[in-house]
Amino acid sequence: MVADGRYCIDILHQIHAIKAALAIVETEILKSHAACCVEDAIASGNATEQRKKFNELVEIFAKAKL
Repeated sequence: MVADGRYCIDILHQIHAIKAALAIVETEILKSHAACCVEDAIASGNATEQRKKFNELVEIFAKAKL
């Protein structure tokens, strides 16, 4: 769009739409991870695996703050 000389506001609208779509995908993947990987770690009773999954969630939420 930039190379085509499109209007700046149109480009910004497209960027916003892309960001919103990525946020939806990110949320769905996070839900899936919690419902599958984290749940399995909890059910396993393996404290090391539970800590690992918990730390993964902490790291991803910390990155989301940026």
